[in-house]
Amino acid sequence: MRLVVLDTNVIVSAGLKPGSAPANLVMDWVLDGQLQVVTSPWVISEYREVARRPKFLRYGFPPYWLEFLIEESLRLPDPVPWPKRGPDPKDVPFLALAHTAGAWLVTGNLKHFPETIRNGVTVLSPSQYLAHLTDD
Repeated sequence: MRLVVLDTNVIVSAGLKPGSAPANLVMDWVLDGQLQVVTSPWVISEYREVARRPKFLRYGFPPYWLEFLIEESLRLPDPVPWPKRGPDPKDVPFLALAHTAGAWLVTGNLKHFPETIRNGVTVLSPSQYLAHLTDD
């Protein structure tokens, strides 16, 4: 089973833009059981907090599938803090979790994960990851 950590922006984009790469990733791969999402208490809290922000309510947030995704995720403890600083401190826990789990990280904000802080973690955009999945 392929392990993947989804940045919160992928969750939000999947809910906002049906038919987009993030939505296809969640609907066709994650919810269909072809990918195993890895979460931790901090990531779950982040997903829920962002999905409940008032600015997303008019879009029907939180998405109906979010709790199912969380329930079916591989839940790990919060990883140790990441040793390298990134452009956005709220993003590095996703990198630490991916590293701990041996998973790839999928994000819509590649610039928040420069090569210099990845420490061997593969970081791809949703469309890059979908292309990888369909090439296999």
